Amino acid sequence: MRHLHGTPGLLALADGSIFRGAAVGASGRACGEVVFNTAMTGYQEIVSDPSYHRQIVTLTAAHVGVVGTNPEDEQASGPQLAGLVLRGLSRVASSWRSREPLGAYLERAGVVAVAEVDTRRLTHLLRERGAQAGCVAGGSAALDEAACVAAARAFPGLGGADLAREVSAANVRTWSLGQVDGFAGAAHAGAPHAGAPHVVAYDFGVKRDILRLLVAHGCRVTLVPATTTAAQVLALGPDGVFLSNGPGDPAPVLYAQAAIAALVAAGLPVFGICLGHQLLCLALGAQTVKLKFGHHGANHPVRELASGRVLITSQNHGFAVDAATLPASLRVTHVSLFDGTLQGVEHASRPVFSFQGHPEASPGPRDVTPLFARFARDAAAYQRDRE
Repeated sequence: MRHLHGTPGLLALADGSIFRGAAVGASGRACGEVVFNTAMTGYQEIVSDPSYHRQIVTLTAAHVGVVGTNPEDEQASGPQLAGLVLRGLSRVASSWRSREPLGAYLERAGVVAVAEVDTRRLTHLLRERGAQAGCVAGGSAALDEAACVAAARAFPGLGGADLAREVSAANVRTWSLGQVDGFAGAAHAGAPHAGAPHVVAYDFGVKRDILRLLVAHGCRVTLVPATTTAAQVLALGPDGVFLSNGPGDPAPVLYAQAAIAALVAAGLPVFGICLGHQLLCLALGAQTVKLKFGHHGANHPVRELASGRVLITSQNHGFAVDAATLPASLRVTHVSLFDGTLQGVEHASRPVFSFQGHPEASPGPRDVTPLFARFARDAAAYQRDRE
């Protein structure tokens, strides 16, 4: 196989499997949980999603990088994953929006990436054996297979790992497109007026497109760290509370569960996505489980139980809420048509609901974005009631 570069690269799994290729990012070695993502587009959004913290992502799309990278599509400040594995990396980036090739973008951020890997074989292995610890290496680090396998086996895994505090913002801040996105020309047109519903958004690893949709639906947004208490949130005078996506195991994030339980009890509208969905369910008495290889992709069918409609959704999670453990206060609203796992809940008597997928990451039609409109209506109604 002819390499894109002369620098060797490899992925070593904890079971001893070796996948050789060409290094296309930074030199060195990085460990994490190896997962696969089946999306055909949106590679920069995947790479910059904080939900992939401490994970090595394999993209099943055969050819990646053709449109380069740009600041506007980032979901956080640069790449967030531990490493990247590809079949083919485009030699050129052809888009008027491109500012930097994918390989240069990864190298500048210090992300180890390997291309020319048999990602079909790798994905099949992960599906059969489940997500594994792995070590991705580039340059001289890739020459020592035994050391890479040992490093993979030393990775502790994500079970029991509270990663939300590692990726969360450190301070409370008002969110605006120009301030957070950090690129020239960010639009402020149509920004919510001063009297718009005020939403406090927990940052467990939030994606910028989620915040953009909250603003697009007329909400004023204040972003708070993952460890913010319920009392601190209530002191901000919110009309609604949003619980973001994020990485790691939701079970040990006890500080957030305590805050969420108190905010639900206070009667505030609450909307959770992904990790936020799991934390909401845990806060109200449910339990979560680790999935064999998780849901990562943009083509996952989900049934909306109330209407019977099938929604095509974006997914990115390795844990799920155990539907059998839901308390009486929560009812199921959505289920996965891949494996029947729980995808959404709502509270029986309060304006509280959540969704497991990423409704802002439209794989095509904006099937699930009405959830944002529902939350905005709930926040506006709460605002009116307390005036």
